[in-house]
Amino acid sequence: MNPFRTFVLARSICWAGNAVTLVALPLFVYQQGGSALLTGVAFAVESMPYLLFGLFAGATADRFDRKRILVVSQILSAVILSTIPLAAVTGIASIAHVLVVGFAVSTLFVYYDAATFGVVPALVGRDGIADATALLVTTGTVIGIAGPLLGGIAASALSPAGAIAIDAGCYVVAALITATVAVPASTGAADADRRVWQQISEGLQYIWRQPVIRMLTLVGIGVSMANGVVVGLMVVVGVRRLGLDDGDARLGALYAATALGAFLISLVSAHIQRRMGTGKITLVGIGVAASAMLVWAHTTSFAASLLILVAYQAANTMVVVNGIVVRQSITPDHLQSRVNTTARMIAMGGTPFGATLGGAVAEVAGAGVALSIGAAALVLAVAGGLHAGVGRLPLLAELSAGAHGKGE
Repeated sequence: MNPFRTFVLARSICWAGNAVTLVALPLFVYQQGGSALLTGVAFAVESMPYLLFGLFAGATADRFDRKRILVVSQILSAVILSTIPLAAVTGIASIAHVLVVGFAVSTLFVYYDAATFGVVPALVGRDGIADATALLVTTGTVIGIAGPLLGGIAASALSPAGAIAIDAGCYVVAALITATVAVPASTGAADADRRVWQQISEGLQYIWRQPVIRMLTLVGIGVSMANGVVVGLMVVVGVRRLGLDDGDARLGALYAATALGAFLISLVSAHIQRRMGTGKITLVGIGVAASAMLVWAHTTSFAASLLILVAYQAANTMVVVNGIVVRQSITPDHLQSRVNTTARMIAMGGTPFGATLGGAVAEVAGAGVALSIGAAALVLAVAGGLHAGVGRLPLLAELSAGAHGKGE
């Protein structure tokens, strides 16, 4: 099998397990505590590792064997996740334990993601990045549509802890498949004897000197903060506003709706990037996401919520994919992992704060108010982007040609 296709297969198996845990973990926390704040904190804890370890993960993936990082992170994730069903069987499972596991597995994902940013261009070449990213998003979101639905069913039938055991098994299978992928060595591997702080500094300097990456990264902070509110409150909104029981399998449908939105936009994302300016994609996408959040803040209909979440995630995914493809297209190979994880770390820095703030506001003033605050963050991101000149950024092809013409 083609090495990239094999890599996609392995990652798809990880996604299948993750989609189950996406529903099971917050459901476990909500069933144990019944608190919107705790549920928001659970998602914040899972989001925090990117903010804490993104710099180190990026430098590590540019220094060492990226394939080994992929395999090791998958094996360790399986081991750590398996402690939840084991704790449940012995009767010692707790919210604190689940939060620690969520933090640990999310930390490993940061390193996995850092290696992936370098592996994809190495497997497909720069000209294939947009199509490869679209394939990854499409595959992931197809799984994401069915996965949360099955996750809701599994959590209801097996308990949330039993559903998480499925995720642990998926990581084991994915690690075995990833081990068979032939990944070209990184051109930065020869620099492994340099100090890690020197390499981190080099990545940060590149982001600051490259105005396109700098602008898209800073605008992404508002996007991540709003997404923290949405995902962190998914179960809370389902129970408190939409009238679902905290054991209702339909809670998984809310997550599946976001996956459907991502899937639909992934079918045309590469086409959009070839036809529409990078800046316009970003600003229009953020504007649509803000509108969807405001509408969701004022509805109590389950059916309407599904449609709104499809629209929200389609716009949100287009913004995120646009940023990833731009960074991978204009960044030199030896900086791929550092630049992408660092930029993503900065852009995703708002996620844990959005999740925590959303949970706190929902606990005091209701989920509708919390969602409105998340939408306000997106409006501010659009305003900041307009002020910074994001709207004037040209087509992806022009950005890539310009960057490589300058020897970047």
